[in-house]
Amino acid sequence: MIAEKQRLQDANWKNWGPYVSNRQWGNVREDYSPNGNAWGFANHDRAESYTYRWGEEGIAGISDAKQLLCFGLSFWNKKDKMVKERFFGLSNPQGNHGEDIKELFYYLDNTPTHSYMKMVYKYPINEFPYEDLVTENGKRSKKEPEYEIFDTGIFDNNEYFDIFIEYCKASTDDILVRVEVCNRSGKDAPILVAPTLWFRNNWKWGYNTYKPQLNASYEGCIDIHHDSISIKKFYSRNTHARSVFCENETNTPKLYGAPASENIYFKDGINDHIIRNTDTVNPEKRGTKASFLIDEIIEAGQSKTFEFRLTAHEHDEPFYQFDEIFNIRLAECNEFYADIQHDVTDEDERNVQRQAFAGLLWNKQFYHYNVGKWLKGDPNFDAPRNFNDYVRNTEWNHLHNKDIISMPDKWEYPWYATWDLAFHCVPLSIIDAEFAKGQLLLLTKEWYMHPNGQLPAYEWNLSDVNPPVHAWSCFRVFKIDEKQNGKPDLLFLEKVFQKLLLNFTWWVNRKDKNGNNIFGGGFLGLDNIGAFDRNMILKDGQYLEQADGTSWMAMYALNMMRIAMELAQYYQVYEDMAIKFFEHYLYIAEAMENLGEGTKGLWNEEDGFFYDVLQLGNGESVSLRLRSIVGLIPLFAVEIIDHHLLEKMPNFRERMDWVLKNKPELTKLVSHWDEEGQGRKHLMSILRKNRLTKVLTRMLDEKEFLSSYGIRAMSKVYEENPFVFSVHGNENVVYYTPAESDSRMFGGNSNWRGPIWFPINFLIVESLQRFHFYYGNSLKVEFPTGSGDKKNLDEVAQNISKRLCSIFLKDEDGQRAFNGGNEIFNHNEYFKDYITFYEYFHGDNGRGVGASHQTGWTATVAKLMKPRLTI
Repeated sequence: MIAEKQRLQDANWKNWGPYVSNRQWGNVREDYSPNGNAWGFANHDRAESYTYRWGEEGIAGISDAKQLLCFGLSFWNKKDKMVKERFFGLSNPQGNHGEDIKELFYYLDNTPTHSYMKMVYKYPINEFPYEDLVTENGKRSKKEPEYEIFDTGIFDNNEYFDIFIEYCKASTDDILVRVEVCNRSGKDAPILVAPTLWFRNNWKWGYNTYKPQLNASYEGCIDIHHDSISIKKFYSRNTHARSVFCENETNTPKLYGAPASENIYFKDGINDHIIRNTDTVNPEKRGTKASFLIDEIIEAGQSKTFEFRLTAHEHDEPFYQFDEIFNIRLAECNEFYADIQHDVTDEDERNVQRQAFAGLLWNKQFYHYNVGKWLKGDPNFDAPRNFNDYVRNTEWNHLHNKDIISMPDKWEYPWYATWDLAFHCVPLSIIDAEFAKGQLLLLTKEWYMHPNGQLPAYEWNLSDVNPPVHAWSCFRVFKIDEKQNGKPDLLFLEKVFQKLLLNFTWWVNRKDKNGNNIFGGGFLGLDNIGAFDRNMILKDGQYLEQADGTSWMAMYALNMMRIAMELAQYYQVYEDMAIKFFEHYLYIAEAMENLGEGTKGLWNEEDGFFYDVLQLGNGESVSLRLRSIVGLIPLFAVEIIDHHLLEKMPNFRERMDWVLKNKPELTKLVSHWDEEGQGRKHLMSILRKNRLTKVLTRMLDEKEFLSSYGIRAMSKVYEENPFVFSVHGNENVVYYTPAESDSRMFGGNSNWRGPIWFPINFLIVESLQRFHFYYGNSLKVEFPTGSGDKKNLDEVAQNISKRLCSIFLKDEDGQRAFNGGNEIFNHNEYFKDYITFYEYFHGDNGRGVGASHQTGWTATVAKLMKPRLTI
């Protein structure tokens, strides 16, 4: 058996991993301000002196699965105002488009058990431009692009270090660390390398008094004392490394002007000692935070390697066979991915896929948030909550998260988001199906899911509503896992189905305002897609009927029906549940057509498109004829059923026959299940053939949605002629904006008014493939619209996939679109093969925008590469 696959059968191999956040400051769970100012309470500059309550941050940080002990790398170029212990970026108020990391690093490799990991960090040789980045971004308007670190000129003349950080495991509790510092410039440059070990502070809050300790053992060795940690020794191969110690305790005199306690060796003691040569480290060489300090000069164009080891046992020769172990683990990593990519022949595609998987795995994080404790404070530290004003998450007292979770991005989004996670799990299931299934189940556990059935959204507002894609992801992961292992994991599917029943019921009870099967939910993850804030409470009894919310629910009903049909093959009781969801789907389809007497439906026949409808207090309605992906989401409500599956479900078939005979007003609204398509298949879709063709005519029009890089979030027709709509006396104007947001709505850090988003595009591709599965060559559409060239829907899906993949792949000139035309990134030998998987992409040129490491849902590109992964 492939070595990495064998390790996946032993959970102990995941005891240690890249579970340390890239940013803990500025998060809700660390906010103990009375006014909810999370960005101001713990900011970047305070972070070096402030001890966190719920988690830790670091550069290339690793920890045990409970994050009791952490390890990370720190550096100093002898010019910066502070040691580089954490990645720098702007807070949300500082950025002209919201929060934004201002560093360059790339995740290059990782295995599911983290037996081998590699990344590279580009650290400037000259003084890091902290003030310049803050000041210039503060000056820029929403109409201007963000001012990035590369724009400062700090990387001119290659004046930076490439710092390659590698980990491998000799065993489950024996971790080897290799750091290679490469001077890319033409001049010698100093650097201090400071590998750092520290305990997460669990002793100061008032729940226990146990305090672990680190202390110097002998030259090049630090002892680790913790009764729950098997690793006991930290070795440095560099014999001239000097060990220094302080405490992971807040520097209260510096931050709050409080009197110094007996302990004066605060968290920032090592930083201050390095920068100012102060006596802020413990001369007795003990504490809860420790570093080896290694001072070096790296000659021009040269490199030096530094090696360390975290291990459970004392070794007479801790670095014996060090390189051999690394070589074995790297070979096993290559073997694992060679098996995954056995049908992918193009080297560039293999590189992009592998870095997509690496980004997914590096973005795992220990996530700890006990809302009940957070709201009331700890025995030793009160929480000054002003409950008369807005306090987040007061309805989620039950929520207690303390797990390893796949993050969207460990700097910009170092907290889980439910609908993001659903997309993460699809590519994750290709490399580690057990982890993917575990993640999907985790969100449905009773200490996550609200007692009323709602899934938590994200920590900034757990009560917000994400699109209900959990059932889709569960079934998708189930089928991938079944194909990989040759047998279905029915226990997983049954467990998650039972919990999703609660969530579906919550949606029906809470988001169907009038009980008419039309669903709202606010922005539904599509922050500023509308003409106005879709979370806004409207006046005079007005409310919004959402085409996307209703379509998501139609998709949800079909997903649940399909899961029930799968389970019914083994347990007949689920046949009745399949019938229930089939009928619910039909009622939603009917509601989309007819919102009630005198009101407009969500479908506009004149435009051949779906729109939101604003219901007025006087009983009239207004169709918001803004063409966006809101009107494309009905494509996702599609399911294809093989005839042989129906033959195994006589009760289901009988009920469908009855509905067809007795409720023709329902069945005429959707593609008829009794009309067998290619290969005796049955189609269930909100879009009949006529409407499907009309929607695709819009979507595949290069003047509207179709970009050279995928499907835009909004029609390009609004670039010159904006959509205008008035509500509450305010005129709302929406332009097509292909990249950065022009609105501060929802913090201004995302934009759904034009860019290309991978999760939506992934669902579009899958939906087209499903339609083709039914229609085959009997349905062809113009592609692009107006070209006269007819293609079947699978050919369309493949072409869209190719456009999406082209964002990352080299074109004939060696350019990668996501780099936005940056010649250094595209052609320099030290950049050209490094990939960043952005949050979203420019609707016209494919430039990466938003969070630069949101590999989570953008990693779905790994499933789209050609030839397609065979799973």
